[in-house]
Amino acid sequence: MGRVSDAKEKLMGAVLELIWKGSYGSTTIDQICEKAEVKKGSFYYFFESKSDLAAAALSADWKKRQPEWDAIFSPTVPPLERLQRFCDCGYQNQKDLQCQCGCVLGCPLFTLGSEVCTQEVTLHAKIKEILGLIHKYIESAIRDAHANGEIEAPDAAAKARILFAYSEGLMTQARILNDAEILREMAEGVFSILGVKQVRRIAA
Repeated sequence: MGRVSDAKEKLMGAVLELIWKGSYGSTTIDQICEKAEVKKGSFYYFFESKSDLAAAALSADWKKRQPEWDAIFSPTVPPLERLQRFCDCGYQNQKDLQCQCGCVLGCPLFTLGSEVCTQEVTLHAKIKEILGLIHKYIESAIRDAHANGEIEAPDAAAKARILFAYSEGLMTQARILNDAEILREMAEGVFSILGVKQVRRIAA
């Protein structure tokens, strides 16, 4: 088994990879332990269930990724550029993943959330929490752009929900069709919804 100091982290890394590349339902505790190279007894030392492990893994992964989100949506960056960066990063991340594992994986939160939303209360709550935080980033950029007179969006929260749904819909479509190039036009769609011209286009 992994050392006590790293077994927990190995389990969290393994479950995220397995459920993102496959599915939550098809991933077993035995598979997670095998992937993590951790004995099953150690799994139950740290976690009561697969759901508890997945929720903890999502929380830890978010803490790791939050600085990147903070940088993308930094208040020092013009608001429309923040949204452009959000779209660019989404496209580039999926391209990189496609190169690494041979397929487009889409958004892990939406992929997992749509699968477990009616089954796993704890896990569903964690997914909703993180999605809410991402929504706030988008909302803040829209609110600032409205305040600057760049767009007309007095209800920033509602507009953010629309943009978030649009971007995640493209992510899901890219996963289904295994085509990351669908995401190249995300920024164009976002700025069209906001009623502004696209700041710049992703290079071919």
